[in-house]
Amino acid sequence: MLVKKAYKFKLKPTKLQEELLVSFAGHTRFLWNHALYLNLERLKNFQPIMYYQELDYWSKYWKKSENYGFLKECPAHILQQKLKDLEKAFKDCFDKKQPNKRLPKFKKRNLDDSFRFPEPKQIKLENRHITFPKLGRIRFYKSNKILGKIKNYTISRKADSWYVAIQVEQELGKNQVNSTKAIGLDVGIKHFVSTSNGEQIAPLNMYRKLESRLSIEQRKLKNKVKFSNNWKKQQNKIRKLHVKIRNARHDFLHKLSTKLSKNHAMIVVEALKVKNMSKSAKGTLESPGRNIKAKSGLNKSILDQGWHEFKRQLKYKLEWQGGIFLEVPAAYTSQRCSSCNCVSKDNRMTQEGFKCIDCNLELNADINAAKNVLAAGHAVLACGVSA
Repeated sequence: MLVKKAYKFKLKPTKLQEELLVSFAGHTRFLWNHALYLNLERLKNFQPIMYYQELDYWSKYWKKSENYGFLKECPAHILQQKLKDLEKAFKDCFDKKQPNKRLPKFKKRNLDDSFRFPEPKQIKLENRHITFPKLGRIRFYKSNKILGKIKNYTISRKADSWYVAIQVEQELGKNQVNSTKAIGLDVGIKHFVSTSNGEQIAPLNMYRKLESRLSIEQRKLKNKVKFSNNWKKQQNKIRKLHVKIRNARHDFLHKLSTKLSKNHAMIVVEALKVKNMSKSAKGTLESPGRNIKAKSGLNKSILDQGWHEFKRQLKYKLEWQGGIFLEVPAAYTSQRCSSCNCVSKDNRMTQEGFKCIDCNLELNADINAAKNVLAAGHAVLACGVSA
């Protein structure tokens, strides 16, 4: 099986190289925003939008003009890649099969700073150095061996650090899974994961740990003159905290998903709609919401877990291992007895306690739900095999 993977490393650019990286990111961001503006104006006037071929044709003229001549400072192929990304964004927007259709958005400075080198032949990769066109030889922290055929390089910025993601193609064996075990998972807030085996894993809650510090830094930003040097420094401090939260969460999720996918042939999870679960309770002027403060705190805790990302990682890692990943409906998993299948809201009288009114089974509610999730997964698998 041929799969695509990415190796991400932190770059160590010189001051001059960092200025060039900022410049290239700005050029590609400007091209995206300019092309997007033109297409949105065409949509307003009921005209067909311009796709990659036409935009690339016009970008060559923009480079020769006085107003947009700075674009030729940037390697041509990374500008072309940005236009291809915009074309894909519009095609996804008009694709009826896409679940979350929306028009592309304008890119903001420091939030979407990234660009891609599509031709590996133009880039020289050494042990701990990469040589890019117009950037020169940049050192990077090599934390892993790069395996597979290199397809492209993407440079991105998080806070004040620059990273390179090297995408490769690897050939994996069909059956690499070395286990026959199946497991059901129930995700939550008090326990990040409760398994059908009776194990419960505590959450990281990285945002909650740094929430007070983040709010202090955000209050400091409010008192500074907008766009002043002190304002920019303070904004960078806040970005660093967000990057720290994100990195810690991803590290936790990757370690746990790798452990579970390597030790199980089948993993079953609930098909949770996190977007609906974390909706605001404010309501409208006509029908205002209730318990807004409590719901806001719950929403923060839900989003702090990273359930969707955890599910995404489990899915592709199991595919790589040759295992099975299943999603089952979440309805009644917390009210159904895993022993006798009795369904009643009276079975679960407290958040953690579960006692069946029919067979008197007493169990942790989340572990009981995980057992029901696994049973539902076996039922789906049996139906698929019989069909």
